Amino acid sequence: MDYILQPWPWYVSGPLIALVMLALIYFGKTFGMSGNLRTLCTMGGADRFAPFFKFDWKSEIWNLTVVLGAVIGGFIAVFYLSDGSVIDLNPKTVEKLGTLGFEDAGGSLLPPELFDWANVLTPKGLLILLGGGFLVGFGTRYAGGCTSGHAITGLSNLQWPSLVAVIGFFIGGLIMNHFLYPLIFGA
Repeated sequence: MDYILQPWPWYVSGPLIALVMLALIYFGKTFGMSGNLRTLCTMGGADRFAPFFKFDWKSEIWNLTVVLGAVIGGFIAVFYLSDGSVIDLNPKTVEKLGTLGFEDAGGSLLPPELFDWANVLTPKGLLILLGGGFLVGFGTRYAGGCTSGHAITGLSNLQWPSLVAVIGFFIGGLIMNHFLYPLIFGA
């Protein structure tokens, strides 16, 4: 039964993602999480305030199953398919995270230094959430989609803008990790 609690290897999960993408291409659909936020906002009446939200949201409601699947899949993974073991991080990574103030690096998927309510509800925590949310929202809108949409759907469809966007996401992640993150957390 221990094999169920292990992550799926790439040679199982990769082909499954490819099969989903082939089905989406066959049915003329695209996948991406940020499109779901647009659909939900339009369903809530945002189309009365901004032209960006004026579209036929009913044609995209099928994509909300992705959100539902992510929530249900996350719940099942945490409560039924997880053995509670710690994350196997490289010792150099643990050491570096320690210098940034993370006391138990790898001990939890959600480090309390970032996700504990006592840290989130501080001026610094709120600024990080608001600033990060703004940057993610702006970047997603500017790039015409999110990381999952571009990296999975766009690259599967051989779209040049998606390749450019994915390269930009990686460069942005490297800049954040190596330059901005140490500034924010005072290392």
